[in-house]
Amino acid sequence: MDPSVSDIDVTAVRDRIEAVEARITAAAERAGRDPRDVRLIAVSKTFGPERIEPVIAAGHMLFGENRVQEAQGKWPALKADHAGVELHLIGPLQSNKARDAVALFDVIHTIDRPKIAAAVKKEMVAQNRHPRLLVQVNTGEEDQKAGIAPADLDGFLKSCAEEHGLQIEGLMCIPPIDEEPALHFALLKKLADRNGLRELSMGMSADFETAIAFGATYVRVGTAIFGPRAAKPPV
Repeated sequence: MDPSVSDIDVTAVRDRIEAVEARITAAAERAGRDPRDVRLIAVSKTFGPERIEPVIAAGHMLFGENRVQEAQGKWPALKADHAGVELHLIGPLQSNKARDAVALFDVIHTIDRPKIAAAVKKEMVAQNRHPRLLVQVNTGEEDQKAGIAPADLDGFLKSCAEEHGLQIEGLMCIPPIDEEPALHFALLKKLADRNGLRELSMGMSADFETAIAFGATYVRVGTAIFGPRAAKPPV
């Protein structure tokens, strides 16, 4: 552990992680699910290594980042220092960042159009690296939000497999902020079941317990673990 990480920091962080995990366990048990089937992604966007180190020291190893460029500034060194860390890309991916994303991330949640599928496949072959992949679905069909439309999902999944040779493990969504999230979680679950996909990345700090009731296997939580966010991402 980095000497700048104090025992007090780690203890406080461990308490916060355990509080979130207790809520996950309770939500899973209410839904008749095994809590071990729900994995907690600690969303570390805007936090520098000095805030991430205590979370790792507390024993948590799954992290999520929204931006490839920001992640590049902190995670290569962190991953080199901490074997077993698993890094997830949970923000939109641009084709010109596919090389960096494939090199750095272990799971990419945001495959959402043919150009991205092709770029990721090209880099997977070139680097002989195979991050696990999910497709982002724009369940609210919001113009400003990334993700493929629900009506286009089945065809897109078919093209991912047949044209690009990609193995898609599951689906991800971010419900509209002003709509009932349960409706969107139910839709994502229906789409996943129809296509035989086992992973569902859905639910954040305000609604992850509802997402678990609808089958979430990944939930994404940030401030409840790290505390208040910085105003700007670290340089």
